[in-house]
Amino acid sequence: MLNDDPLAETRALLDELYSEHRDLDLVIEHLILNPPHDDLLVRRLKKRKLLLKDRITHLEHALTPDVPA
Repeated sequence: MLNDDPLAETRALLDELYSEHRDLDLVIEHLILNPPHDDLLVRRLKKRKLLLKDRITHLEHALTPDVPA
C-alpha cells in the first residue's frame, strides 16, 4: 500500500535508517571484539554508518518546523 503522506514516508525512512545504523553498530562491535578482524571492512562499515548518520540528521531537520525568532 502506497502512502501519500510525505511526513509518514519520511518517518518510515528514518526508522529504516536508524535500524540500519544500529545494525552496523552491532556488526562493527562484533568484528572488533572477535579478532582477527578485517580493518578495511571495519573502516568501510564505519564510513557507511557516518553517511547514515548524516542522512538521518538531514531528514530530522527536514521534519522540524521552522520557528520564527
